[in-house]
Amino acid sequence: MELFCLKRGIRHEFSAPYTPQQNGVVERKNRTLIETVRTMLSDAKLPVTFWAEAVNTACHVLNRVLVVKRHNKTCYELINNRLPNLDYLVPFGSHCSLLLQYKDRQPKFHAKAVEGIFLGYVANSPCKRGYNIGTRTVEEWFEVDCSKHSTPPEPKGPAWGFDYDALFKSFNLPDLSAEDAANVYDLLRGDNDSSFSTRATVPIITPDSNATSASGTHDSDNSEGVHIVGYDAQANPNTIIGNEAPADPINIESSSSGTQEMGELSTNLDPEIQEPIVPETRVHRNHPIDNIIGDPYADVQTRHRTITENTSLYTEIFDTGVMETCLHAAFVSQVEPKNVKDALADNCWIEAMQDELSQFQKLQVWDLVDLPKGFQPIGTRWVFKCKTDDRHVVVKNKARLVVQGFYQQEGLDYNEVYAPVARIDAIRLFLAYATYVGFKVYQLDVKSAFLYGKVHEEVYVTQPPGFEDLHNINKVYKLDKALYGLHQAPRAWYETLSKHLLSNGFDRGQIDSTLFIRKAGGDILLVQVYVDDIIFGSTNEGMCREFEKVMKSKFEMSNMGELSFFLGLQVSQRENGIYLHQTKYVQDILSKYKMSDSTTYGTPIPVNHGLHPDRDGKDVDSRLYRGMIGSLMYLTASRPDIMFAVCLCSRYLKGKPQLGLWDSKQQSFDFKAYTDSDYGGCNLDRKSTSGGCQFLGDRLVSWQCKKQSTVSVSTCEAEYIAAASGCSQILWIQQQLRYYGLNFTGTPLFIDNNATISITNNPVKHSKNKHIEIHHHFIRDCVEKHLIELEKVHTDDNLADLFTKAFDRSRFEHLVNLIGMFNPE
Repeated sequence: MELFCLKRGIRHEFSAPYTPQQNGVVERKNRTLIETVRTMLSDAKLPVTFWAEAVNTACHVLNRVLVVKRHNKTCYELINNRLPNLDYLVPFGSHCSLLLQYKDRQPKFHAKAVEGIFLGYVANSPCKRGYNIGTRTVEEWFEVDCSKHSTPPEPKGPAWGFDYDALFKSFNLPDLSAEDAANVYDLLRGDNDSSFSTRATVPIITPDSNATSASGTHDSDNSEGVHIVGYDAQANPNTIIGNEAPADPINIESSSSGTQEMGELSTNLDPEIQEPIVPETRVHRNHPIDNIIGDPYADVQTRHRTITENTSLYTEIFDTGVMETCLHAAFVSQVEPKNVKDALADNCWIEAMQDELSQFQKLQVWDLVDLPKGFQPIGTRWVFKCKTDDRHVVVKNKARLVVQGFYQQEGLDYNEVYAPVARIDAIRLFLAYATYVGFKVYQLDVKSAFLYGKVHEEVYVTQPPGFEDLHNINKVYKLDKALYGLHQAPRAWYETLSKHLLSNGFDRGQIDSTLFIRKAGGDILLVQVYVDDIIFGSTNEGMCREFEKVMKSKFEMSNMGELSFFLGLQVSQRENGIYLHQTKYVQDILSKYKMSDSTTYGTPIPVNHGLHPDRDGKDVDSRLYRGMIGSLMYLTASRPDIMFAVCLCSRYLKGKPQLGLWDSKQQSFDFKAYTDSDYGGCNLDRKSTSGGCQFLGDRLVSWQCKKQSTVSVSTCEAEYIAAASGCSQILWIQQQLRYYGLNFTGTPLFIDNNATISITNNPVKHSKNKHIEIHHHFIRDCVEKHLIELEKVHTDDNLADLFTKAFDRSRFEHLVNLIGMFNPE
């Protein structure tokens, strides 16, 4: 073996004896292949002599169907960068017809094919491997017609040929007995003579009274010996033939010579190198017992799973929910079809489409009618999506029938389309109030929500692709309810939902129309709506259960429970607060724009970044640029630290993907705000940047970063405009909190510019402020009404400074900690 490896340029390395855990990845893959092959041989009822063909086929198929979890792609797709074509796959061991070539065919009325058994595929070739029953050889054929649905015949041949346990037991090293274990333990302690050494030997499979190996050994009761099934001296030495003995079999006796002869037949070494009769051994030096980490007799624990002595692996899998995920994943498709034709070829997607259409029938969405004159039907199409959880595991196949709304004409197919949507600031405000009061936040998802909205216009759509009524092919559907894709669908759904809640004793917010409130005594129930996603919470758990009954009385719920994932935000509700982050979204955008392996930065943007327009440079891909900026802008929903430098922060994100907001329960609920500006910070047009942030206690609920619309001629003017912008946000939060039962007046607004405070408190026009636009002076009216109070704060303590300029790492991390951001790492 050493000579063979040296000749082939192979470096042969060894692991410690009796320690398969040192090569865990290969051991697990080997176990997967062996179990697959055992099932294939048993299902096809083929003898063990075909084990090599089964292994080759199993490896070929698994590389094209098993998805690598990290990349969500198969091995074939990772190597070839395209989806594999699985149409040619046929069951292993199925009966087939091997079509003869023209040069091999007999006269006209003779057979044009021979009978065979399908055994697998040929690498880098369209040919298939089949067992020719007539010649009892394994051959490669181009035209193979397999019978996919035929039942395998009853097995024929000696019993040892179908003893699969004996075959696969021979693939593994023998278990370490108690006596051997004691010897190894004494050896490691150094009690025995130093000349004694541990040896890793290669076991020799010999016939016994129970079972035989795959190479042809047999029951010892047969004194005449047995034949090696399927070896043909005239054919390829690596081919396996036959379920019956050939005309000139090779006998193997129960002796050492027979064992040696069997080894020569089954070897895969170079024919120029002679295989040693006695297996070579390798000597390992002794290791002190103190150098062994952990219990040397402990069971193998794969994938770094720590299991206590009193907890079994099954219990650990069951408790962590992995078992349910694996069982569910076996019944969902892992690939999104590109069109209806591909979807109709997969039972999982057919069930998803049928589930969508059954919902139409249940809610009486449409009626099949003749198309009236003067009307044009709107087309429909299927949209397919594999829904994943925060671990990127596919949990559901969703098929949605949508209307091609871009064909709609305003005034004919729709009129009003506006529907209110909750602001992301309102969501954070909701969660901050929940931590202050101390109640759980729940979520529910209305199944096919838009189908509940009533359509007032006369709209006709075509029949769904792939599910046309063949007896009424020229008819169309008239809509009674809204479909996804219609311009008026969101408005129709909001009207239906709001009427249902108002009729059950809820009050709607005047400032925020997506907030519904219900009070009973000293308790309050809050409901926040974002299209068909709803979150709610109450100081009384009974009111939450009553709200669930109210929703179930009219709508069908598809997801209910504690809030954990909402609008791309991951919410972790803990005993001492709420952790709001977008770790999954960060990993997705880094992977999408191929920055997962980029170098990490300590801050989003360097202090002296030197950004300026490149007039002579090459234009960038505008679509890619807008996609990156849009993705990062949505990330600022929970990442205020990147608000200012959102266009250059991808490398910083890779270093801190789990950074998020922390709302603690052990805090006050005082309302305060900060504003700041960067005077003339833009190198392009010298406009200033306004920044601001608002807190409830130490909970950051809102923040802003925006370039001013005018060029400021002084620092005072830039700060004054920023303060006016922050005042607008303060007034909105005050109005929103009134519906929560909280009344805030005299909210402190901290500014680090004395001139701005003076202009606000002393409404006198002079040469320094007469050029400021009138609409910015409404802050004076707010101060006079005692809605806000401007207070001076030192520049080092102004938290809004984070949203206006770049900082070095120490100052940046200090501000990030002050605004209440949390990193679980």
